[in-house]
Amino acid sequence: MTLSPLTLTRIEKAATDNGFDRSLALEGDWFVFASTQCPLRVWLRAFGDGALIVALSMRNVLGALDVGTPIVNPLPNGAAGARSVGDVPLLHRLLRRAFQLSKTLPNELLHTFEKQVATLPKATEAERLVIQRVGQDLFRGGLLDFWEGHCAVTGLAVPALLRASHIKPWANCESDAQRLDVYNGILLAPHLDAAFDRGFITVQDDGAIVVSDSLDTASRAVLGLDAPLRVRGLADGHRGYLPWHRERVFQQRASR
Repeated sequence: MTLSPLTLTRIEKAATDNGFDRSLALEGDWFVFASTQCPLRVWLRAFGDGALIVALSMRNVLGALDVGTPIVNPLPNGAAGARSVGDVPLLHRLLRRAFQLSKTLPNELLHTFEKQVATLPKATEAERLVIQRVGQDLFRGGLLDFWEGHCAVTGLAVPALLRASHIKPWANCESDAQRLDVYNGILLAPHLDAAFDRGFITVQDDGAIVVSDSLDTASRAVLGLDAPLRVRGLADGHRGYLPWHRERVFQQRASR
């Protein structure tokens, strides 16, 4: 269909404002965009009833999206699937979320890490610590993207205060792929990060937080753990790591 200049401008602005800074050749009725910052390609199309269709090239990003309505057809060549939204603000929201996810899934953090450390020396302990710091910084950035800069439990949205909590600790991972897997982490407020790291709390597969019996009633109240809490936005990838934390880190009962 022929789009009005205003609709075309809005589509282009939505793409560029949300990280898709490369406008590619038109494919039929689809406007195509890519990014210099992530591997995802998107196709955008408008219908006369006001619907906006976003097709995406990465299936794992589609699976993690919680914006828009999944649709089967029409799909451009190369698209893994598509979602429909009803207005431009939702289009912005969908594109921003897709951009954030594509920077971390499935193993973009690992690829970035390997590129950044490829030429760094690794002979001494100090040099290895530098490499570890690179990885930890990338992991933190990935969790900030995945959880959209909010604590996954409290909703705290002060990035400088948030902690990238490994589910399976860095030192216990068998590979850099595990260490840099965005699903091996939860973005938490400082007090929850400390409690999680020390095993005073753990997380069930449904997101419910379980508090250890080793934490007394008064301490629970001070930490805000005396009411039910839940991690929001858990994915199947997280559930692959959570049993390790429950079995190896969580303090099952008070010390005798």
